[in-house]
Amino acid sequence: MTMALASSKAFSSIFYTVAPINRSYFVLACSGSNHIDVVDRRRRRIVIFGSSLALASTLLGSNQQRLPVESAIALEQLKEKEDELEEEEDRNVNLFQKTSSSVVYIEDIELPKTSSGDFTDEENAKIEGTGSGFVWDKLGHIVTNYHVIAKLATDQIGLQRCKVSLVDATGTRFTKDGRIVGLDPDNDLAVLKIETEGRELNPVVLGTSNDLRVGQSCYAIGNPYGYENTLTIGVVSGLGREIPSPNGKSIREAIQTDADINSGNSGGPLLDSYGHTIGVNTATFTRKGSGMSSGVNFAIPIDTVVRTVPYLIVYGTAYRDRF
Repeated sequence: MTMALASSKAFSSIFYTVAPINRSYFVLACSGSNHIDVVDRRRRRIVIFGSSLALASTLLGSNQQRLPVESAIALEQLKEKEDELEEEEDRNVNLFQKTSSSVVYIEDIELPKTSSGDFTDEENAKIEGTGSGFVWDKLGHIVTNYHVIAKLATDQIGLQRCKVSLVDATGTRFTKDGRIVGLDPDNDLAVLKIETEGRELNPVVLGTSNDLRVGQSCYAIGNPYGYENTLTIGVVSGLGREIPSPNGKSIREAIQTDADINSGNSGGPLLDSYGHTIGVNTATFTRKGSGMSSGVNFAIPIDTVVRTVPYLIVYGTAYRDRF
């Protein structure tokens, strides 16, 4: 397997068995002394046969009384399961509706050279890649992965552009140019700035990653393969992982999850069941030769993001890099 940045079922059967007839028992029960005449033997057989019928009738009646009760219990259990599924679906739907407006779609585009040598022909711009991000504050700061906008960050001739598409608080979609404010390649983080023009934005609600537990539910929202606002669901599969950063260093305390993170999900939020952001989706192991996620995915913990982003906004670089 390779690390990629994320720009026979067993059946059990129940057998009902009937105890085999013990013929010797019936022979013994239906046999008598040689001194007993045929009439007596016939009478005994009638008595035994009649008793058997009475017993069978009793058992059948008992089963008929019990079956409606068992059916009612089964129906009640089925209804409870259906109610649980409906509640879970409602939670998922509400979580997505509440948080998806904070997620942005990022396009990394390259402007073609015109005959005059400039790069202003945006109509023929080439989309180099796509990624995700999320609204940090109402001032228009957008958090994403460094590798999502790496070409823009290293552009020396003004060839690269970054387009950010999102919705405002009224649900109106708009697109703006993203300008780099700060970079932290060590932690694969970057902050962009867009002009809001008086629009009200919906920042994410920040959570914490220091009290996460393996097994708890988590949700990833992003734009895998360019499909905007895609929700995937999973659990926290592991904590304290170490993954490589784009510049070859290590990102520590990463969150491992089985929520699908594919190319284009990079930079999007990983959420807990309350809709709080607990990480930034960044990388996945891919099946060799397929480019598809293996289900082993990683996010940068939000505690690292909270420590870093304010310095990126104010100074343009992480605090540790200022000296």
